Amino acid sequence: MRLQGKTAVVTGAGTGIGQAIAIAFAQEGAAVVVDYVGNASVSKDTITRIKGLGGKSLGIDADISNPDQVKALIQETVAAFGKLDIFVNNAGIEKKFAFVDYPLEQWQKIMAVNLTGPFLCSQAAAKQMIAQGAGGRIINISSIHEDLPMPTNAPYCATKGGLRMLMRTIAVELAPHQITVNNIGPGAIYTPIDKDVESDTKLNDQILAEIPMGRWGKPEEVAHLAVYLASDDAAYITGSTHFIDGGMLRNSGSL
Repeated sequence: MRLQGKTAVVTGAGTGIGQAIAIAFAQEGAAVVVDYVGNASVSKDTITRIKGLGGKSLGIDADISNPDQVKALIQETVAAFGKLDIFVNNAGIEKKFAFVDYPLEQWQKIMAVNLTGPFLCSQAAAKQMIAQGAGGRIINISSIHEDLPMPTNAPYCATKGGLRMLMRTIAVELAPHQITVNNIGPGAIYTPIDKDVESDTKLNDQILAEIPMGRWGKPEEVAHLAVYLASDDAAYITGSTHFIDGGMLRNSGSL
């Protein structure tokens, strides 16, 4: 139980990678707050599964691009579980358009969720962790696209590149407080949202051809890495992106 007695917040934990991380944290003994926006049913499955394991979990409605709601997210977490030890910036969105046709409003929305959100959440989480005086963990779910271009997805790639430098910079600032900051950079990880890709044989084959290990990754594999980075075993690891991509970044063209 590597996270016994810890309290964690995972944004966007209703499905996919975020859900896998939230469940893995609970299996390791953490109380887990599932952040969602607007529709509480989005968090219901994750919370039910955690409680089915005998774990503690709470859903909190908070738009991570809204400073007041982020502040409330931290306050409600501490009110419920007494402290905050781990914060995972997982929530993210993307929308594909040719660069020359990219709508400004879509750019602004993606920036708000993917980059401003982690900035606000990390800032609020760090303030709480500093006040507690016991260190902490901030983990960002980034992407191989913080390094690898992806045509028609310029804002998404820009946010992930920005997240890399945000992580590196605040890792240095927060290290004296024993708060570590790291990114996880997944490659092709299979979640339900990818069913349309998997059903397209040609596209699926193209993706697999870019992955030296020849398969999609699993959300649970990303979750195992998150557990390690959140644990005491990783107390001396900060300021880095940890890619989990089956070798894709070392082999790939621009998907």
